[in-house]
Amino acid sequence: MPIWTIAKKEARLLLRDPRAGFILLAMPVLFILVLGLSLGESFGQKPDERLRVSLVDLDHGFVEPASIVREACAGLAWTPLMGPALSGIPLPALATTTSIVAQRLTRFPQQTWGKEVQRDLSESNIRVEILSLEQAQHLTKSGKRAAVLVFGPNFSRQVHYSSFLAQGINPFYREGVKLSELDVEVLRDDTQKTAASIIEQVAQVSLLRVVLPWMIGRAFEKLSEPAFMSMLAEEVPGGKFLPPNIKASLGSGVQGALKRLFPKYNLTGKTWAALTKSQLTKDGGAETTVYHGEGLGLLGRGEVRYQVLVPSYTVTFAFFLVLTVGWLFVSERRQGTLKRLRAAPLTRVEILLGKLLPCFLFSLAQGAFLLGAGKVVFGMKWGPEDWSLARQILWLLPVVFSTSLAAMGLALLIASLARTEAQVAIYGTPLVLILAGISGCLMPRDLMPELMQQISLVTPHAWALTAYSQLLLSATPDLDRVIQASCVLAGFGVGFLALAWSLLKLD
Repeated sequence: MPIWTIAKKEARLLLRDPRAGFILLAMPVLFILVLGLSLGESFGQKPDERLRVSLVDLDHGFVEPASIVREACAGLAWTPLMGPALSGIPLPALATTTSIVAQRLTRFPQQTWGKEVQRDLSESNIRVEILSLEQAQHLTKSGKRAAVLVFGPNFSRQVHYSSFLAQGINPFYREGVKLSELDVEVLRDDTQKTAASIIEQVAQVSLLRVVLPWMIGRAFEKLSEPAFMSMLAEEVPGGKFLPPNIKASLGSGVQGALKRLFPKYNLTGKTWAALTKSQLTKDGGAETTVYHGEGLGLLGRGEVRYQVLVPSYTVTFAFFLVLTVGWLFVSERRQGTLKRLRAAPLTRVEILLGKLLPCFLFSLAQGAFLLGAGKVVFGMKWGPEDWSLARQILWLLPVVFSTSLAAMGLALLIASLARTEAQVAIYGTPLVLILAGISGCLMPRDLMPELMQQISLVTPHAWALTAYSQLLLSATPDLDRVIQASCVLAGFGVGFLALAWSLLKLD
């Protein structure tokens, strides 16, 4: 078949030129290697993503012993009643058990106090990063974190017993919250005192919002307890002679009067939002992430920066095919080979397919090689961790294919315009570099101004990067965007090929 004959000849020409192989295969790996060693772990992150509160949560949680006894009694209350039907349960036992179970379900907080602080920070749109103690010590010593909060094992216990009462813990002093009273420590990098102070103040505000409502709510509840009413009766002339039922009603009356006196606050609320009668954040707040550690070895294998660098330079060097295809057409036009092909019983379509097919296959091989090198050499991931390897490859294939098609179309368009090797270099090299700069291959698109991000969509590179970012950076890829980007890339390729077809002269 003529197409395969021409394709074999073009393939031999490609393989004879080691420069093309070096540029299209070795150079991208070299660029990624140099940049990966030069750039820090924060490469590709927006300033908002670098602003975080890192913490170590060693909190064991705490349940007041009296609550444990009550719950145990509730369990025992059911024991002799396992056999009879519910209608046979003695009412006192049923009432006691129901009360204890209800108390257990409404216990505040339902989780540890360490988790409550994390929730408060997240609702304040502050990104929380969870570390282990060893990671925190290493990151602060190496200067990669200015400060790390450490919630000790007794954090929940200390918060639980924080109280305005004489027998409780007083966690407040002039500067705010006394961290040592709550079993909280701040690991600091002494060379970043300003940043460390900011993080500590953020923690102070959050702890104040968490601890103070708890203390106010607990204190307000005391107003209805018999012990407080007995104390109050002793301060009122003749109060000690009041019957118990009157004392109990007085307690609820005092609470009701205070609620009317302070209508803007819910003094029994245990959270800041409940205390101030405020609405919770509507946007869901910031996310809480787990620190995954640094990459391995000298290259930092597995670092997030390779999830950005590998696809960026895979796309950039895919379009260097412009130079290779341009040189092939120009040299054959100069040598008269194209004229002889036109004189042969071959159609224009057969000639072009035969010449472009090996270049297209080489472009596919280039994309597969660079992604494979990214995984093997640089430890990058090909997709979400919960995806199988087959599924990751299945979704990467259309992106690689459509990117190669767009690159092939642009390469043929340049070949149709250039008449000499010098023109190929003059037209092709600046075009490839300018498109790479506009699209975000040389600088992550997320760091570009919003207007520039929109302008970059006129390039096929930007659509390829959009698809790769969804597959390689997102934990939950938007597959519709991947399909859309692949279709747009294919549209670029078809459009370039159609324009080149109308301009290309084979003589």
